[in-house]
Amino acid sequence: MKLLRGGAMKPISLNGVRRISIRERKSKVSVSQLSRQLHPGASFSEFFDSLPNVLAASWLRELVDAVWRARSGGRHFVVMYGAHVVKCGLSPMIIQLMREGIVTALATNGAGAYHDVELAMFEATSEDVSSGIKSGTFGMAREPVSFINSAARFAAKRGIGLGEAIGSKLKKAKRADLSILAQAYAHGIPLTVHVAIGTDVNHIHPDFDASSFGKATYTDFRIFCRVVSELSYGVVLNIGSAVILPLIFEKALAVARNLGYDVKCFVGATFDFMRHYRATKNPVERAQELGGKGYYIIGHHEILVPMFAQALLERFAESNKTTPH
Repeated sequence: MKLLRGGAMKPISLNGVRRISIRERKSKVSVSQLSRQLHPGASFSEFFDSLPNVLAASWLRELVDAVWRARSGGRHFVVMYGAHVVKCGLSPMIIQLMREGIVTALATNGAGAYHDVELAMFEATSEDVSSGIKSGTFGMAREPVSFINSAARFAAKRGIGLGEAIGSKLKKAKRADLSILAQAYAHGIPLTVHVAIGTDVNHIHPDFDASSFGKATYTDFRIFCRVVSELSYGVVLNIGSAVILPLIFEKALAVARNLGYDVKCFVGATFDFMRHYRATKNPVERAQELGGKGYYIIGHHEILVPMFAQALLERFAESNKTTPH
């Protein structure tokens, strides 16, 4: 240790530093990856193409291409979504992707189904939790809860999943056109509902039947296992579920592979406004471990999902124009 008088440390000399030419160095960003300038009135395609080809922007492009390749090859594009997707007003976009044949299966949690029901039946959702807690009225709305609890009993009696039961009963709702559940049922697309008892407001009502919910959501879990068993070379996207749906996916993948389905080489992605442990493990890292790719893109649902949905629509429309009939 070289010290100056008084104990101070002597500055190191930089005279012997070895330098290289920048031409020898590998650079991560080149001018070809920079953003492009836009003009007033630019189309969405021009805007999307103008994004810099780095980090999340490049991942978003890769994910769009992955979905297109999967669907072109007849593979799944599965969307798992939390309640905030519905509460942020994104149901019409998810429904459009179903109608266009892009989304092939969906999964949500109990709250995702609950808010879907409120929008379809009463054209409004998302109460003020803080004021409701103070007044003792949070979660006490009678009509949507009675509807869902009745649907669970119907599902258990018929031996069908909770998603199918709610979707079938919503088909005549005032705004069934805005219900992901109703439209999935109408288009024959599996939408499974995965309930953790005690997490949703309908669980605190006297007409809640735990055994019916358990049976119905367990049926949906087994349906979701079937979907995951067919996921090879497909894409699974988790939007806004931090714990429940990532864990459901993990267990469904375990079941599928245990039963001999060699699920591999799929793309797993998560969209959320912050990084979560479980949503990173499943499906992002799990896809990478099984020979595929994983992406975690940070952003607000109400901005990121519309951008992604439009990019998908543009990509599929472009493909249809260039494909000979």
